[in-house]
Amino acid sequence: MSAARRGGGRQVDPEVAARMAQVTEEIMARSPENIVEPTLDRVAQVMDLLGHPQRNFPMIHLTGTNGKTSTTRMIERLLRELGLTTGRFTSPHLHDVRERIAIGGEPVDEERFLAAYDDVLPYVQMVDEKSVAEGGPRITYFELLVIIAYAVFSDAPVDVAVVEVGLGGVWDATNVADGTVSVIAPIAIDHTRLLGDNLIDIATEKSGIIKADAISVLGVQEDEVMQLLLERCDDVGATAQVEGLAYGVLEREIAVGGQLIALRGLAGDYRDIFLPLFGQHQVHNAAMALAAVEAFVGGGEQPLEADIVRAAFADVTSPGRLEIVRRSPTVLVDAAHNPAGVAAMADAIRESFTFHRLVGLVAVLQEKDASSMLELLEPLLDHIVVSRSTSPRSIRPDRLGEMAIELFGEDRVTVIKDLPEALDTAAALADEGGVSGAVLATGSITTVADVRMLLGADQRGDQPL
Repeated sequence: MSAARRGGGRQVDPEVAARMAQVTEEIMARSPENIVEPTLDRVAQVMDLLGHPQRNFPMIHLTGTNGKTSTTRMIERLLRELGLTTGRFTSPHLHDVRERIAIGGEPVDEERFLAAYDDVLPYVQMVDEKSVAEGGPRITYFELLVIIAYAVFSDAPVDVAVVEVGLGGVWDATNVADGTVSVIAPIAIDHTRLLGDNLIDIATEKSGIIKADAISVLGVQEDEVMQLLLERCDDVGATAQVEGLAYGVLEREIAVGGQLIALRGLAGDYRDIFLPLFGQHQVHNAAMALAAVEAFVGGGEQPLEADIVRAAFADVTSPGRLEIVRRSPTVLVDAAHNPAGVAAMADAIRESFTFHRLVGLVAVLQEKDASSMLELLEPLLDHIVVSRSTSPRSIRPDRLGEMAIELFGEDRVTVIKDLPEALDTAAALADEGGVSGAVLATGSITTVADVRMLLGADQRGDQPL
């Protein structure tokens, strides 16, 4: 795609596009977002120098292990249907770093992104110099994006920002702002090197977004995790709203292109809602989103108009989450990157699709539990094509292939180093199933992004072209 045609066909000045490419490279040259420095000091210093832009708008803050991005997008869509000007921050991005920062549901344009970058850069450099002089690192890639996002939201201005943490909670850069509503999606084992190797350690880190006098919407959790979250709410004086008690899912049935659901919110019941996403997990995400919006706009005491709820959910998108990006053969992409995510994805596919032959195209990052992910995929897939994504952290195909052969057997495993060739091979293998053959590309967000790019999906990450 030409640089002058980015943003869903919108014309972009070539000089602006070139500057955007340069700035993106500068940002990405900083420490990557998977390298976390456990401190908010650097981001807080920049916020102080900027005059605390993060205090200029109310915020709904989200954490959890899986479902954060989908729930964030649902919340933001509901708020827009209510007529509010929204900011949305999610991570990681699929194709363009601007996807992470959205105003009114659209990725921030190049001019606004660059203006915010230019505004904050002198202050970022001041903190960089101070930190390096003290033997510390420069502000990281993710920290800088959070700073830019909060500056954009403040300048817009937005009526409300919906912000997904990057990793964890307590030390996550987004946590320099206080959410009036916090949402804790289901917590599972992931990012063990950074967050800990047990649920209590992970939940303790994530509970850090629960703030005093806020409302905390708690998704379904393991008993020990829920107890910890409730204790955190009690300690800081937050109001806990627990799925299954204060709100939840009333009904769901499979429908063409998604699901027909009924939800119980904090302030009322909402029926005949069409959700154009697949899987039971997305219905629970919708319940959390509805409760969060009720909590934000009326303290959980005023129901929303049913038609507004229906219109918003019917228009929800979640790119890279069981998304169909091609037909004949069908190619599904899903960003599941840990065992809990793979399990939810597999259940959704079994429930919502009837493929005669399903071929997996799988590439996984080194720090992930690839063995457990493959074990969950084995009953689902007729054949698996193992490759690697463009991420330098991707597991070597030969190593991943060895792991797959142990579970699938040699006859059901193909190892191809080059992803475009691997995609072609997976499609050819799926064609052996006739019109009901399909490819499932999964294992990491970069796998999804690469396959979407190869198949010409919209660069904004919104929908296939």
